[in-house]
Amino acid sequence: MKNITMQVEGMSCQHCVNSIEGALKEIGAIGKVDLKSNTVDVSYDENLITMGQIKEAIEEQGYDVL
Repeated sequence: MKNITMQVEGMSCQHCVNSIEGALKEIGAIGKVDLKSNTVDVSYDENLITMGQIKEAIEEQGYDVL
């Protein structure tokens, strides 16, 4: 498993947390949102999931990955 931390803008509430963590779960990644620091810690199998897929899953929920 690989672990990364991504800066994400536009998150402000529990709905944001649920949307992002749910979208990551759907593609097989584990996400942990930190609203205070505007970050998402992601654990994933780099043999199965690409960074592009992770970024796309978050952006499809309406957030900006920096």
